[in-house]
Amino acid sequence: MPKISLRGKNIPESPIRKLVPYSRKAKSRGIKVFHLNIGQPDILSPSSAIKAIKNIELDILPYSESEGNLSYRKSLKKYYQSFGINTIDESNFVATNGASEALMLTLSTICDNGDEVIIPEPYYANYNGFLHLFDINVVPIISEIDKDFALPDINKMQKKITSKTKAVLLCNPNNPTGYVYSKEELKKIGDFCLKNDIFLIVDEVYREFVYETEHHSILSFNEYKDIAIVIDSESKRYSMTGIRLGFVVTQNQEVINAVIKAAQTRLSPPLLAQICATAAHESNDNYLVEAKEEYLRRRNTLSKLLEDVPNIKFSIPKGAFYSIVELPIDNSDNFAKWLLDEFSLDNQTIMVAPATGFYSNSKLGEKQIRIAYVLNEEDLKICIKILKKALEEYPNKQ
Repeated sequence: MPKISLRGKNIPESPIRKLVPYSRKAKSRGIKVFHLNIGQPDILSPSSAIKAIKNIELDILPYSESEGNLSYRKSLKKYYQSFGINTIDESNFVATNGASEALMLTLSTICDNGDEVIIPEPYYANYNGFLHLFDINVVPIISEIDKDFALPDINKMQKKITSKTKAVLLCNPNNPTGYVYSKEELKKIGDFCLKNDIFLIVDEVYREFVYETEHHSILSFNEYKDIAIVIDSESKRYSMTGIRLGFVVTQNQEVINAVIKAAQTRLSPPLLAQICATAAHESNDNYLVEAKEEYLRRRNTLSKLLEDVPNIKFSIPKGAFYSIVELPIDNSDNFAKWLLDEFSLDNQTIMVAPATGFYSNSKLGEKQIRIAYVLNEEDLKICIKILKKALEEYPNKQ
């Protein structure tokens, strides 16, 4: 029987989705499962986007342009202008099948086999998978929970530089920590990348959800225009994860040209998604303001509830809708399975994401979980009540 490749064998599992079979079994037993494991917002999508799909008048659904239809890219230009980015136009965007493809196309065009990308950890788990697919090595540098996951010391990062280093990859606001990099931190990392002649890739998917501080896009720094590449998405911003539409944006025309060539190999991004997202961008209502206010309420509720859980450690997220929580347990993978396999409170349990998959070295996340506060406040209250009781009963406590 033919065998799959080593690459295929070694693709890391998603810590966000690998426990789905356990969740299904729990539900088959009549247990209600609250999903804190995945960033699936329950806020309604913009009505303008839904109407655009319902009222579509096309007689044929054709391919779009490989880089995305001009009307969609013009709407992206207008969206970026709305928060002060006036130095880019529609030619600086390439639409993709979600932010995932945006990052994969970027990595495939700036890196060769064996190259290295520096990433502060913990980091979005799928970065591991993307880099693995292209034989690119992750070079991690630890962000500490006791420092709220702030940018690591640049001097420590400098020691990670080799002849194979091609980029630094940041997520801002950060998934899974909720940290938001300050203007000063972005200048430090930007100057670091300029000094070492490497790219700075910034995943800005959660830009709209920043609390008590300001989000600074790396594109707002003109001095980094030749090295800065932004990964973005419509999924979380408009609560439209299912349309699978993201994009790459950069002022480096050589990168854009290469990404377009790579994009041509998969023909085109989804047409209906572009119609849907264009309508969302052109809406003049307060959708994004209200969504941010709702996530802030949920963040505040979650943080207050966690303060009453004994022997845990967490930092208050500054953005996005995730929190890393350190628990008094032996192993977060085992704990997450136990929650679904053996534990319930009033016939209810929770599904969390073990933090082992958010680190290059899984041992660093053995006592941590990621909570996505995408549920309403009443459900969050139930979830933390379940977590508190579970920690009291869990047999492998530390």
